[in-house]
Amino acid sequence: MKTAVAIALFCAGGGITRFYLSGWIYSLFGRSFPYGTFVVNIIGAYLIGLIMELGLRGTFLSETLRISLTVGFLGGLTTFSTFSYETFTLLEDGQFLTAFVNILVSVTVCLLCTWLGIVTVRALT
Repeated sequence: MKTAVAIALFCAGGGITRFYLSGWIYSLFGRSFPYGTFVVNIIGAYLIGLIMELGLRGTFLSETLRISLTVGFLGGLTTFSTFSYETFTLLEDGQFLTAFVNILVSVTVCLLCTWLGIVTVRALT
């Protein structure tokens, strides 16, 4: 029960962070491309690499904290459903190139960021 409560609290924090961070990114770059979702997903991809590597390689994070950060905070922060909806909307609007770029760049950069998070921890430990 303690873990479930921690996940819920961390998820709320991640969702609030996503709301403000993506809103700020959209205010900077506009809505011609799903920049806000892209940025939170990149940050989340990097952080999950860091957190999982820290949590599984050493004693830096307890299991409860690791799960709360990944399932909770990062689950609330990152958003595959929004990515899917925004990409679908681009396709529906006939913006096929932008939709394709969004898919290709989002998946590629997020995988790269996850790898960078893992490499960061390995380099520091």
